[in-house]
Amino acid sequence: MTIDLKNLTIQKAHDSLMGGDFTSVELTQAYLDEIAKKNKDINAYLEVFGDALEAAKKADVKIEEGRRKNESVPLLTGIPIAIKDNILIKGKIASAASKMLENYHATYNATVISKLGKEGAVFIGRTNMDEFAMGGSTENSAFGVTKNPHDLSRVAGGSSGGSAAAVAMDGALFALGTDTGGSIRQPASFCGQVGLKATYGAVSRYGAIAMGSSLDQIGPITKTVTDAEIIFNIIKGRDIHDSTTIDATTYSPKRVGTKKPVIGVPRDFLSGDGIDKEVMAAFEASLKSFQEKGYEVKDISLPNIAYSLPVYYVVMPAEVSSNLARYDGVKYGLHVEGKDVIDDYFETRRAGFGKEVIRRILLGTYVLSSGYHDAYYNRANAVRAMITQDFIKAFESVDVIATPTTPAPAFKIGEKANDPVAMYLEDIFTVTANITGMPALTVPCGFAEREDKKLPLGLQLTARHGDEKTLFEVGKEFLGE
Repeated sequence: MTIDLKNLTIQKAHDSLMGGDFTSVELTQAYLDEIAKKNKDINAYLEVFGDALEAAKKADVKIEEGRRKNESVPLLTGIPIAIKDNILIKGKIASAASKMLENYHATYNATVISKLGKEGAVFIGRTNMDEFAMGGSTENSAFGVTKNPHDLSRVAGGSSGGSAAAVAMDGALFALGTDTGGSIRQPASFCGQVGLKATYGAVSRYGAIAMGSSLDQIGPITKTVTDAEIIFNIIKGRDIHDSTTIDATTYSPKRVGTKKPVIGVPRDFLSGDGIDKEVMAAFEASLKSFQEKGYEVKDISLPNIAYSLPVYYVVMPAEVSSNLARYDGVKYGLHVEGKDVIDDYFETRRAGFGKEVIRRILLGTYVLSSGYHDAYYNRANAVRAMITQDFIKAFESVDVIATPTTPAPAFKIGEKANDPVAMYLEDIFTVTANITGMPALTVPCGFAEREDKKLPLGLQLTARHGDEKTLFEVGKEFLGE
């Protein structure tokens, strides 16, 4: 039978599975068929799991049992999903798209994997990414670039480019990614999907290969806001394995708007020359759509937001330097013999790490070094606190802050590869949510025309700490869900 994968949602899939319209095996096979047709050109998946159909068969048994006993079955039972290559699934390779971990098999499940597993989800494969999540294009993968399903000459975004492309090419109903400075939202925007970066600590990082520990968050890439909400509600919560996790009582966000949330726009920040005209046109059209739906839209001031990118590119490499120190060729992962133990370290890292990873380790080591720690790292953290206070103050008069997700649509493969600064500027709108720890959601908001191709554009919505509920409400109404 033919399954309409393009318009499938979690609820529709669940209802069809429970109603007997199709089985989990048939659904999984439909996704596997799409992967077989498209992945050789797109390179969204690094590996398709050989036991996916077996997991689907087990799900079908549970579904049939639930149907026979007239009992409810968890919503995700039998639904195939894709997992970014830096999230651990016991017994599966988790390489973080690096030669350093090319043959590393996870010895335990990430907390999010355990939660999805309890819901009966079928893990269909692991997706490509920038090496150790360092990049905004998935060009830094040791296993080849992921291409954008909307235009194969362009990037899918990064670092969760494989996850976004997998959903966009109908190779999974949804995917998990990680977001350190926009790594869920930017590729979701480039590929025309919904992406959520939750409040820092809302989702456990246990079992995610660390990049920047005060910035990283696991989250979903989906076709709809409703699906993103479903996944978030399943994977969120306090975890004894991650001391930074929070629960529903940690924050008590209170709205300003009495009828509908008030939307704030940081106009000063959007007045620069670096934003594509079609991006701004789509953004203005989105604001007009909100006003037509009865939302109040007002200008706000974020005095220190211009420092977000410099702060991020000091704090993040510093944390990268610390986190990647463990890859020394001794404990696990790649090992290359040198003349002595110290030379082992050098040879292993020279062979195992790619150019961008080395660049960030060197930069991070420098800003943490004696004599520079105060001048760079401590100062960046002080400015980070100022930026966070600016957002907290802005939320005294608005409920959601709207910006474009990216300054331009997806760029050509290789276009920015030799210009790290140009690549880093792609994160201009997304890094603020990681710096402040606040939740942010990207939703599709139109297209830009390039060479007869329609390239998706994204609208980013940011809310107070712990206020994902408002993001989902606003996002669903915007998309008409």
